[in-house]
Amino acid sequence: MRGVQGAADRAVQHARAWLLETEPGSRVHDVQLDPRFQHRGVDLLWELPSGEVRGIEVKGDRQATRRRYFFELISNLEKDTPGCFLYSGADLMLYVFLTQGELHALPLPRVREWFLPRAKEYALKHAFTQTGAIRYTTVGAVVPVRDVAEGVPGVITVKLKRAAPVMPGTPDAEAASTASTVSEPQAPEAPESRGPRRTGT
Repeated sequence: MRGVQGAADRAVQHARAWLLETEPGSRVHDVQLDPRFQHRGVDLLWELPSGEVRGIEVKGDRQATRRRYFFELISNLEKDTPGCFLYSGADLMLYVFLTQGELHALPLPRVREWFLPRAKEYALKHAFTQTGAIRYTTVGAVVPVRDVAEGVPGVITVKLKRAAPVMPGTPDAEAASTASTVSEPQAPEAPESRGPRRTGT
């Protein structure tokens, strides 16, 4: 799980940097471990200079060739818990394609409103995660990036200035070398989001 956590941490770092650059003078508060926000599906609070505060959800996707989003509909199939795409109260989902070096800013309420009437048009995929002795299944819809960009106004795609370096012996290096071990063959790996709500425990 260190590799998974490393990928999630990298996504959060990229998200934080983009938010601060987009709105100079703003502040970003990490609330991933705050129980008040975990059940709301909010990872970061973005405090703008005007005083407005926006909730941000961050997803890190390590699939090298994927040009599709994985919208989590069921976070733990075994416990029948809803996925964060459905319940998150975030204003923005920052979806970071780590290998491609891209960050996509999705206005989450608009994306959800667009997706729900079309949900049956998209294939559902199962991803499997092992945390110690516990193995659980996440179910999500696989939605092409292009469909969302064409259907939802306000989606922003940003090329990251530099990829976070992968140093030997670090969790990120482990993420690169073990990405295929956290999923069954042929099953997409669910994008990673930090926090206990994704552990399935």
